[in-house]
Amino acid sequence: MRKPKTVKSLEALGRVRLSESFFMRDFLYSEISQIEMIPNIPDNPELAIKAGTQLCENVLEPIQMALGRISIRSGYRSSTVNDKGAENNNQYNCAKNEKNFAHHIWDFKDVNDEIGATACIVVNSFIEYYEKTGDWQALAWWIHDNIPNYSSLYFFPKYAAFNVRWCEKPEKIIRSFISPKGCLTRPGMSNFKGDHKAYYQDFLNYVKL
Repeated sequence: MRKPKTVKSLEALGRVRLSESFFMRDFLYSEISQIEMIPNIPDNPELAIKAGTQLCENVLEPIQMALGRISIRSGYRSSTVNDKGAENNNQYNCAKNEKNFAHHIWDFKDVNDEIGATACIVVNSFIEYYEKTGDWQALAWWIHDNIPNYSSLYFFPKYAAFNVRWCEKPEKIIRSFISPKGCLTRPGMSNFKGDHKAYYQDFLNYVKL
């Protein structure tokens, strides 16, 4: 599939089904694209589809199946859109393209020549629990224990939205901008292995899962 240059070809790309619940179109919306009038279209649609399919099938679908509907806050970014977001001292909170290859920029491989894809999502069933408790770690530990194919998580204060990434060689790192900020776990840390159900059982009870 070539880079779309017509409405018809872009419609065809948007209709590509990445998994049971998700289509490519779900991940193409970008506020930066809208405001700056830069089309958010993959240069390499086939690679974007390949990486996005892995993210959806191995990470997003299992989360949604277990915890209910998820909302996509941001997904794919073209290298042009991301570059605009990273300029002027990171005016739109985007990392430089080289750091976002195989992250939000799905259609470029990373420095290790591996594919990957990131989306920022909200778990709708978690919002009320999080707003009452502020306990973002409950969701982080649940994903760590139950979604073996995630590569990294990065949590943000609004609705406990988080970047979730799939890649060929998962890093298994959880970080947060929510207090307590920083790294929650990564390989080699004493809390990395084992069962963490005690951290998220209250959430499961709250939503009756």
